[in-house]
Amino acid sequence: MRKSVGRGAVVTAMAQSVRVATQILSVIVLSRLLSPQDFGVVAMCAPVLAFIALFQDFGLTQATIQKSGIRHEEVNYLFWINVAVSAILACVLAGAAPLVAAFYGESRVTGLVAAFGLQIMAYGLGAQHLALLTRRMQFGRLAVIDVASAIAGLAVSIAWTFIDRSYWALFAGTLTGAVLPTLCYWASSRWRPGLPRKVAGIGELINFGAGITGFNFANFFARNLDNVLIGKYWGEAQLGLYDRAYKLLLFPLSQITNPLSKVMVPALSRLKDEPDRYRSAYLRVMPLILLVALPGVAFATAMSDVLIPFVLGEQWRASASIFLALGFAGLLQPLNNPAGWLFVSQGRSGDFMRWGIITAVTSVLAFMLGLPYGALGVAIAYAISEYLRTPFLWLYVGKSGPLQAHHVLRAATPFVLGAHLALAAIWFVKPALPQQHVVALASSAVLAYLITIIIGLAFASGREALREALKMLPARLPAAAPREAQ
Repeated sequence: MRKSVGRGAVVTAMAQSVRVATQILSVIVLSRLLSPQDFGVVAMCAPVLAFIALFQDFGLTQATIQKSGIRHEEVNYLFWINVAVSAILACVLAGAAPLVAAFYGESRVTGLVAAFGLQIMAYGLGAQHLALLTRRMQFGRLAVIDVASAIAGLAVSIAWTFIDRSYWALFAGTLTGAVLPTLCYWASSRWRPGLPRKVAGIGELINFGAGITGFNFANFFARNLDNVLIGKYWGEAQLGLYDRAYKLLLFPLSQITNPLSKVMVPALSRLKDEPDRYRSAYLRVMPLILLVALPGVAFATAMSDVLIPFVLGEQWRASASIFLALGFAGLLQPLNNPAGWLFVSQGRSGDFMRWGIITAVTSVLAFMLGLPYGALGVAIAYAISEYLRTPFLWLYVGKSGPLQAHHVLRAATPFVLGAHLALAAIWFVKPALPQQHVVALASSAVLAYLITIIIGLAFASGREALREALKMLPARLPAAAPREAQ
């Protein structure tokens, strides 16, 4: 099990790196081939697609991944639900297309929004095959598919510009990135659907998926309402500053935990009936995430007034204070985001949904309280809300299951405390750092990791985590894989 998780984490991280690099290359190349108006037309569709995406698999892939001993009949029933939901959502997109176009006053949006229904259908047809491959922990194969799809999507977009240099080139790449994985999932999985039949006890899986969807729905508002409020009451300039700071800091953090969820959720789901091994698996991985992420957040937060102009240019200097405020939220998010792995792997989707509602309500309240003070006020209020929620999150997670709040407190304290102390130390020594920006940033980054590691060594749990980080090859642990749908 441990070897599978270790290899899965490595190949998933490599695939994610290639995907991010491909996205960056896509922005550079396609920006030279297409006009800003072409990107603008696609961007007009983005909010609608993001909202539709909340419902496109109805949480049923996670239901398949986490259930013990799932049967062919159950997967078959979920497959047809995915297909039916995708078909309905595609029809909703087609029906909403004229309304979206009328809202923007842009007729070209009509056909594009309707066409994105094909992408929704492609995902629905491959959702259960993806779930089965993930359940069987075939991370190497999934990584290859992920990388191939990203590269193929970019290649198709570039090739399409030689046929029709318009926004349809972007759509063609996106559709390729949806259809190709589905074909690969079908080719890689031995499982094939049969005719739809009613299955006894399927309601439990559907209820589980509904809980996941409920969390995603609540989280959508928590992650987007800040932009809406700032844009509405403070205008595009303040929103631009906030958006750049958010995407430069908090968005990259999600790129660490989100790919790992593909590995950790199926691994933890297999161990849910073995409390000691379950607890041990989580408490080995979580401190490593903190060790990798938190010192980087601490250094970037403390050096925000140097980092922002250096990376984005002098015209973005006003974003540095917003970045600084969001940085404090960033010191807790790598700790809190993986809590979703625990809710899902333990089958507690109802608790997951309820916590999503709590997060959404408290975040929206924070946005409202900070809004009179502009984008900076929103950022500060959001960071404060993250600190206030954290203890309650882990008490809520620990109310049932093998992992209690005191386990997390013991494992996380060395690195959370170390990162906060590193931030303070860099802040105080910043005037003494070299004037050259590159040297100053590199020196502060090294100092942040050094201080965090030193503080970690002062705790027994920190020393355990550091020893784990030094192990290049994962030790073997016996694990019997349950029989499942193929």
